[in-house]
Amino acid sequence: MSLRLLLSCAEASGDLYAGALTRELRALAPGTQVAGLGGPRFQEAGGELLADYRGIAVTGLTEALAKIPKSLATLRQLVRSARTHKPDALVVIDSPDFNFRLAPRIRRLGVPVVYYIGPQIWAWRKGRLKSIRAFADRVLVIFPFEEAIYRNGGVPVEFVGHPLLDLASTTASRETFLSAHGLSPSAACVALLPGSRANEVARILPVMSEAAVRIRAAVPGVQFIVARAPNLDDRLFDPVRRLTGAVVVEGDTDTVLASADVAVTASGTATIQTALHNTPMVIVYRMSPLTYELGRRLVSVDAIGMVNLIAGEKIVPELIQDKCTPDGVANEAVSMLTDGDRAARIRDGLARVRARLGGAGASRRAAQAILGIVRRS
Repeated sequence: MSLRLLLSCAEASGDLYAGALTRELRALAPGTQVAGLGGPRFQEAGGELLADYRGIAVTGLTEALAKIPKSLATLRQLVRSARTHKPDALVVIDSPDFNFRLAPRIRRLGVPVVYYIGPQIWAWRKGRLKSIRAFADRVLVIFPFEEAIYRNGGVPVEFVGHPLLDLASTTASRETFLSAHGLSPSAACVALLPGSRANEVARILPVMSEAAVRIRAAVPGVQFIVARAPNLDDRLFDPVRRLTGAVVVEGDTDTVLASADVAVTASGTATIQTALHNTPMVIVYRMSPLTYELGRRLVSVDAIGMVNLIAGEKIVPELIQDKCTPDGVANEAVSMLTDGDRAARIRDGLARVRARLGGAGASRRAAQAILGIVRRS
């Protein structure tokens, strides 16, 4: 019997996971149709794109206000689709700000809801556990410590592992990759990852670019590679184009990270990606002052970087908001480039993080869980 699933992911990392999940669903259950809110990775995997997440993706509480009309229109579109083509299940991926509004509406139509990559209730807004208990038939989590938190909260949960373990693959060796971009494999290389959303890049990349000038002054000959997320305005990357010995690479972040000696990365999924390549990193982030003040009141953990949260300690530095300055970023990066003992300690910590992410095959396990729920419903 052909299955029809409605899917919702509202950011770049979610689109990456949606693509991998859709491929596994269609491999395990040929003929399965998956439609919904996603992006190019989802579409490439055979998903039917009802709406593009790039029209609503943004970070920050205040920044999201401008996206409300488009978000509401997308929400209504997905609900209409569910009424017209009664799906066998709704699969929502992360993005709680959008999916917490969508999931209850679809659940009221009698459609089972699977939450893949559950919200980080252990980090902030723990009250959301009550909401997710009301609409989710199952939560599939990607960090092992999350399972007990959800289960103790009365939510059906299953740990499937982190999908990046299968997705973080390189396209070339360091020597081949750097040479192809006119860089020297024998010289130090710093990767700059300013984020995947326009408002992130606009706030973070200028700081990274100014830090790069200071890094070069301290480490002559150092090179820089900017990992550019797709579908961003060229003008956002003007600050780094003025930096001698820097290149911008789109669509090959894993090879960028594997080829770098140090990474300066925006907080988020990229920190896990960096850890998988065993690359010492500096985590940075900036947002609007109002968003920062509002968010700080809701956060219940001391660290925001995923690698530090998973490790249970600060194995890499975090430079957030006022601490995210060119001097601060440069000092940390130079230390990692010149202090071999510190870089080795960081790599040891990253190895511990990788060991806690589960084994390969997370996307397939998630697909199996979803199909099992559909077939029992």
